[in-house]
Amino acid sequence: MTEIYLDGNATTAVLPAAIEAATQAMSQCFGNPSSTHATGIRAKAMMSQARQRAARLLGAGDGRLMFNSGATEGIQTAVLSALCALRERQSGGEFIGKFLLYGATEHKAVPESLAHWNRLLGLNLEMIKLPVDADGLHDLDALRLLAKDAALICTMAANNETGVISELAQIEAVLQETCSDAYWLVDCVQALGKMQLNLAATRIDYATFSGHKLYAPKGIGMLYVRPGTPFTPLMMGGGQESGQRSGTENMAGIAALGAVLAALEDGVTFRNHQQLHTFRDRLAASLRTAFPDIVFNLPLEKTLPTTLNFSVPGMSSKELLDLFDAAQVRVSSGSACSAAKAAPSYVLEAMHLPEWRSSSAIRMSFGPLADDAFINAACARIEHCGIAWRNGSTTTLSAAIRDEVVQFNQEGANAWLVADGATRNCVIIDPSPALAPRLAAYVRSQNYRLSAVLCNHIRPDGDEARIELAGALGSHADAIGSHDAFGWPASEGSATTAVMLGARKLIRMPLGEHQIYLLGDAKDEPFSAHFAFIGELPAATIASALIDPDTLLCSARDDANLLCTSLRAEQSQAAGAKIDSNTDNMHLSAAALDQFLSNHPDAILVDVRETYEQAAGVVTITGTTVLHAPLSRLTSHLPQWLRNDPVPLVFFCRSGNRSGKAVACLRRLGYQNAWHVVGGLAILDRQQA
Repeated sequence: MTEIYLDGNATTAVLPAAIEAATQAMSQCFGNPSSTHATGIRAKAMMSQARQRAARLLGAGDGRLMFNSGATEGIQTAVLSALCALRERQSGGEFIGKFLLYGATEHKAVPESLAHWNRLLGLNLEMIKLPVDADGLHDLDALRLLAKDAALICTMAANNETGVISELAQIEAVLQETCSDAYWLVDCVQALGKMQLNLAATRIDYATFSGHKLYAPKGIGMLYVRPGTPFTPLMMGGGQESGQRSGTENMAGIAALGAVLAALEDGVTFRNHQQLHTFRDRLAASLRTAFPDIVFNLPLEKTLPTTLNFSVPGMSSKELLDLFDAAQVRVSSGSACSAAKAAPSYVLEAMHLPEWRSSSAIRMSFGPLADDAFINAACARIEHCGIAWRNGSTTTLSAAIRDEVVQFNQEGANAWLVADGATRNCVIIDPSPALAPRLAAYVRSQNYRLSAVLCNHIRPDGDEARIELAGALGSHADAIGSHDAFGWPASEGSATTAVMLGARKLIRMPLGEHQIYLLGDAKDEPFSAHFAFIGELPAATIASALIDPDTLLCSARDDANLLCTSLRAEQSQAAGAKIDSNTDNMHLSAAALDQFLSNHPDAILVDVRETYEQAAGVVTITGTTVLHAPLSRLTSHLPQWLRNDPVPLVFFCRSGNRSGKAVACLRRLGYQNAWHVVGGLAILDRQQA
């Protein structure tokens, strides 16, 4: 299956002509442009040609245009230049303003640079976020009130997460109207090749660019400085770039960027705006087919024609990312620089979108090199993902693990679903309102009937989650009748003694102001719990007299990614026992996997990706049994594994993160014959390729 790369706002592949130009610069035009011999003169001529081409395309006029390593360096240089000038003016007794004003949706490089240099230079100016409206556009009324007292204003030409195109002309009009003499920095990273720029015709003082956002290599960028605007070099040394940026120039990068700029000038290599708009509309149509409930977070007419930002009710951003990645469709959640952090998008939060949208948003972006064949393939793969989600969501566990204990997690908060495969009855324990849409979608997809919604302690949002679930599920929640404050079912005014789930039963046990719920086989006498749902109670507070030391403890919070634990595991850790899950011997490199399987022919490979991922991209590893045990349902498998002889289990997932959690859990519970593949399928696929 070929890769469909739809994360162009993060970075792009390098244009073949750029690779050729970089190779030529390294092999034939390798001279130092500061040298005065013929080899150096040729290198300098190549650099000058690239600079002149950039100046034409950007409408730089008489402004300075220097090459650097990229937008982050350009932002640092611009901020330093502006603040040094402001400090000098302040020392001369001039009023410079009170604020460092930046858009609430700016790339993090801007506020971080502002805070850094403001502190180091001792200016102590107040940093203020310029708010944006629900469409991500800067609040011009707020700007009008603040502009006169602003010392430096930082905005974007187009947002990297949402693609929203800023109203630069209107911002400039406000600055003129208020007679603001603030310096103005504009991040133009996403604008190059996607928007018409004529910098000399604007009031913009500084503009930054990164080549790798438009088919040039990483490590090359540009900074524009308007004539007369103050400038302080960030790097001093040999005086390269006319003293503006010292250090021997990145000639291969400059040559490659020059080739990209030449492609922009020829008007043939890249698609025009009309074609890009058509491509985006086709992608949007396929997304609507794949996910009928999809919500686009921005009006498409206000964004770059290469960017889509959307959320799907009932699906987290991680679920969407995993689904797309399993189908080898590469998308992202938010900015690539912060995507690894589990937090809602600050960009969408600044737009005051509902929390579920800001925490589940996906960005899909492509570059102007896209063509019909690529878009056709992308649309087909997106629609395949929709089918995989629907089919995968209805996949049940194997006959051996017919009954489910499923974990739903969001930012450390757990909800648990316990279901009987025969009767299709289920119980949900400790749901939060934020998890309600995902829980409801899962219950519907499995055709379960919700018998109860239980809480371990009485909390304000318990009824809210119960009401939201019941409303979303309709007839699937008809079994919910009268209940007490914890959600425990009551019959004719008295509480029932147990909730039956086929051959299993759920009982409750008061513990102070809390209740814990115990799940075990109904026929066992005396009753022995396989699972204990303990809410937010620390495991240490659960007395060993109440449950077996090996009963699996399922918590309402999982900040440490334990999945579940037991009293024996907790006591061992408290006693200072060495926990193998914290050592390196659970890791298998992709290169070592074949040898390990050869040495352990009885080993079982365990795929902990979710069922919809499996449906989106089937993994075939010949000669070895592959068991599908999604991480969310891993707890369902644990009793069987822990009861039987420990055969070697090798876990894998998309990236190695979830498989690592699974192995750490098993080893903590005493199952030492478990390993995982570091790097996951991302590394295995690369090796197979």
